[in-house]
Amino acid sequence: MSSIINKVDSNPLLQDWSAHEFGLPPFATTKPSDFEYALTESMHQQILELQVIASNQQPADFDNTIAAFDRSGSAFQQVMNMFDNLCSSNGVPELQAVELKMAGPLAAHQNKISSLPGLFERINTVYEARNQSNLSAEQVRLVERFHLDFVRAGAKFSAEDQAKYAQITEKLAELCTVFTQNLLADETDITVTLTADDLAGLPTDLIAAARQAAVERNMTEGTYVITLSRSLVEPFITFSERRDLREKAWKLWTSRGELDASRNNLEVAKQILTLRVQQAQMHGYENYAQYALADTMAGHPSKVMELLERVWQPAKLSIDRERSELEQYIKKHAPAATADAENAHPRIEAWDWRYYAEKVRQRNYNLDESELKPYFPLDRMVEAIFDCANQLFGLTFKLRPDLVSYHPDVQTYEVRETVNGEERLVALFLHDNYARPHKKSGAWMSEYRVQSRNNDAHGTHVVPIIVNNNNFNKAGAGETTLLSFDDARTLFHEFGHGLHGILSNVTYKRLAGTSVLRDFVELPSQLYEHWLSQPAVLSKHARHYQTGAIIPDELLQRMFAANKFGQGFATIEYSACVLVDIALHQLTDLSDVDITSFEQKELGRLGMPQGMVMRHRPAHFAHLFAGSGYASAYYVYLWAEVLDADGFDAFLESAGGCFDQEVAGRVRKFIYSAGNSRDPAEAYRLFRGRDPAIEPMLKKKGLL
Repeated sequence: MSSIINKVDSNPLLQDWSAHEFGLPPFATTKPSDFEYALTESMHQQILELQVIASNQQPADFDNTIAAFDRSGSAFQQVMNMFDNLCSSNGVPELQAVELKMAGPLAAHQNKISSLPGLFERINTVYEARNQSNLSAEQVRLVERFHLDFVRAGAKFSAEDQAKYAQITEKLAELCTVFTQNLLADETDITVTLTADDLAGLPTDLIAAARQAAVERNMTEGTYVITLSRSLVEPFITFSERRDLREKAWKLWTSRGELDASRNNLEVAKQILTLRVQQAQMHGYENYAQYALADTMAGHPSKVMELLERVWQPAKLSIDRERSELEQYIKKHAPAATADAENAHPRIEAWDWRYYAEKVRQRNYNLDESELKPYFPLDRMVEAIFDCANQLFGLTFKLRPDLVSYHPDVQTYEVRETVNGEERLVALFLHDNYARPHKKSGAWMSEYRVQSRNNDAHGTHVVPIIVNNNNFNKAGAGETTLLSFDDARTLFHEFGHGLHGILSNVTYKRLAGTSVLRDFVELPSQLYEHWLSQPAVLSKHARHYQTGAIIPDELLQRMFAANKFGQGFATIEYSACVLVDIALHQLTDLSDVDITSFEQKELGRLGMPQGMVMRHRPAHFAHLFAGSGYASAYYVYLWAEVLDADGFDAFLESAGGCFDQEVAGRVRKFIYSAGNSRDPAEAYRLFRGRDPAIEPMLKKKGLL
């Protein structure tokens, strides 16, 4: 007994976190080895709490069952949130070992909750009486969400089927962890090494970033590294004049997850798909796509296909026009570069497309990316996202360099607002902007703590702790990190997600922040992107990092015109991922399926334009196989684009323009603050006054 007590006393994760300012996680004192015991002990503690709820002799009601369940497991949740975030943001090998070891036990814990004797029965009792129990609309919503969570976790299954279902979900958790770690290994270990002779065509900031990547890997002077992170490899294949190196980098980049036979993600993905079929069929669905989409705004794969049909064919027409422009440029300026003896037209390969598209942009719009970047330094763009939040929602951001985080790159802010003359803390915000080894690629938002008023019997308001992760190329010592316009859009996008967590204003944890239906969660992020393109924002924040000069209006107009070119490419690249995602998850028998062959056949059936591939091929399609959140749901970005394009028009139609206070008040109340406290379609109608129209999205993409 004394050894157990000593373990608890010596483990910083199991101490009272309120001893830290704002209840921040114990970053400074926690070691990777602390997590296994802390997770195990806090899971045990939650089960004890749930057994008290399940064995309560009083009749089940909202307070003693639903609210109590929402409060349960606070110790486990805070440890789990920290563990999950660090595995993504700072997944050092020691932490990866714990992640793999704990994947099964963590899934087993969720299965134990859903099958705990007496618990679902009490939840079901409250659910059956929810409309006759004097509950608020938010409370009814909470009851319905918990009930559905349990049903979709197998709570209605027989004991035998629950045991089978548990085996499936635990194996899925292990496989998704393996998929993630295999991908991270490829992105960390495999690079393209360059010398000064290989840098032709590369912008100075990209050269600096490649040199910085080499420095981080302790490589010799005169060496440059292109990693397989999108932030480095995509600009490389856009600007490098060396076609052989573009081909090499492109092939490595698009083969992540299958570059090493010992960690082949195609086999892992096949196992995941097979188990998902079994999972869906246990719930009575024909395939996993039907099961996954049942709890979304779309509701069924057919609705997704209806949306895709509105963009796929128009995008193919658009890509034909774009290809024609590229071919004309090549014939005139580089006839031998892509010569095809059997074809009158140049053969544009996938590693050529971005390079020649950039050449056409430069020719047609007199626009060079290197001309734009000096006006988008990272520090000024961070000021821009904060300033927009201030003008829209009255938020202020105070940097706290004294607060210790998990990496020196991370900046921590107090988020505050003044209401009726009284200043109050709204949230803590952690900003982790740079790419580095052991950090997953891409960009994402997450929570270390969600907002709620259900942490104790007194309704104490707990503010959220939100983190944004990006993977921008860090400039060398004494230099300024410059962003492309697309990078700046990513910064705004992720901060839109961040605001969804920061502004959450609900009572219950289960309904807080981004805990919404999957095809609604991208609305706050994509909506926030629109402010980047507003003249009022650009004229204030897009300033030259050396001179402070405002970006010239003439340059802006060229940029906006150039951005319209390539919409066909972007739409096809994305939509192909959606279509293959849905097709894979509608399979019911994978015994004879080779995923690469299936990908090729499906893209052939769709008429995928020559020289193009999916934005995310299956072996590195983390949205689908690093977890279940976006499986059968990669369409959500397009679904949300319908909402965000229509939603931003509400600002443009108003007297106050993009910062109209009345519209900002509505979007805060019904979109950013409401969490999952009401049906998302209803929330959108309350904000907009009607259902969304698809035409603004089609117009935005140039497909109307």
